[in-house]
Amino acid sequence: MSLKFYNTLSREKEEFIPLKKGEVKMYSCGPTVYNYPHIGNYRAYVFADILKRVLLYSNFKVKHIMNITDVDDKTIYNSQKEKKTLKEFTEFYTKEFYKDIESLNILKPTKFTKATDYIDEMVKIIKKLLEKKFAYKSSDGSIYFDIRKFKNYGKLSGITLEQLKETTSLTPQKYGRIISDEYEKENAQDFALWKAYDKEDGNVFWENELGKGRPGWHIECSAMSMKNLGEQIDIHTGGVDNIFPHHENEIAQSECATEKQFVKYWMHNEWVLVNHKKMAKSFNNFYTLKDLVEKKINPITYRFWLLMANYRTKVNFVWEAIEGADTALKRLYRLYMELGDVNGKINKEYQNKFKKYIEDDLDTPRALVLLWDLIKDEKISSADKKTTILDFDKVLGLDFKNLKEEKIPKEVKELAEEREKARKNKDFKKSDELRKKIEKLGYEIKDNPEGYKIEKIW
Repeated sequence: MSLKFYNTLSREKEEFIPLKKGEVKMYSCGPTVYNYPHIGNYRAYVFADILKRVLLYSNFKVKHIMNITDVDDKTIYNSQKEKKTLKEFTEFYTKEFYKDIESLNILKPTKFTKATDYIDEMVKIIKKLLEKKFAYKSSDGSIYFDIRKFKNYGKLSGITLEQLKETTSLTPQKYGRIISDEYEKENAQDFALWKAYDKEDGNVFWENELGKGRPGWHIECSAMSMKNLGEQIDIHTGGVDNIFPHHENEIAQSECATEKQFVKYWMHNEWVLVNHKKMAKSFNNFYTLKDLVEKKINPITYRFWLLMANYRTKVNFVWEAIEGADTALKRLYRLYMELGDVNGKINKEYQNKFKKYIEDDLDTPRALVLLWDLIKDEKISSADKKTTILDFDKVLGLDFKNLKEEKIPKEVKELAEEREKARKNKDFKKSDELRKKIEKLGYEIKDNPEGYKIEKIW
């Protein structure tokens, strides 16, 4: 079976055929480093990771670029608020992002690209757009892309210029112009490619033939993608939030500059909801990975929970669900550890089924069901089960290969015995104090009718 992915551009599942046989050029919209990303943001990076792992599993060579947006309205405003230089401010959150993706077992891209390192490339594209009359300079010196000049504007999102006229204030010459980096759906107007210097930008500016100023958000990704992957790429990923206006604008500026199709396959993941409402900082209904860790939830558990749903399906985050996923993953780990140390052969029947599921638009829910079936299958030897699980995990990324049998420290065992005595004596205050001591050492006690069981938290 060949790989099939849902292409947002065609609105259907398509067979994946790369521009160059055996090689894939892939670009992922990364974080804007003005704060800690919330776990809804991380769905996009887990999805891109699964996609890349599937491509690698299918023997493609993958060149993967992920951008770091380190200059935009938010980074400038928040760095000034904290009285830090833009570089000092964004580098802190960039490093925190790197730690987070490592904890989620996300493979690093071939290269992380920071927007501030690609100003010259952005200037070249903007100059080309000005020369071709797709862009114009406004009275304040800013440069805008004229969306009416690109006849295919809206082909990704489905929004037409006729629809936009109903929601946009017109001037005799132009659509109204957008100064901020982001705007709401169905409020598209000519967007900024280069923003003339404003005193609110402080010391964040570049001086070149375009004038004193800084880039707009959308031009950053086009420049970083083209410089590292060329004028045409195979796959571009991001969350559904990026479809409009960001990815729509990327297409417009890139294709007008090069006169070539920018991206062959556009792939987007759906939202993570909280109480059936989009998780977002603006709604103040978000959680970070730190919130999970504080509740003793391994970030890998969050990855596991996301894989239970198709990446194109909205998921509703509730603590009961993530705790249930944590219990299920710990059971998977325990059953895997019980298989022993001997490696066997990959079971071809199970591997073929696994390939069938993941090659069908990354069907991870069915792949996980198959994983449970494999573990329960009494006809397969423990050694073959273990090797087959490790093969599946090249895609799933649940980190089975690094699992080790943990020896419980003597101190923890002694505290657990002391706690058990306190429980039998109905000294629940002391029992609770001892439980907290044990948890601080990285272990938890699970009481059962026979007594108790000690488990490492993660």
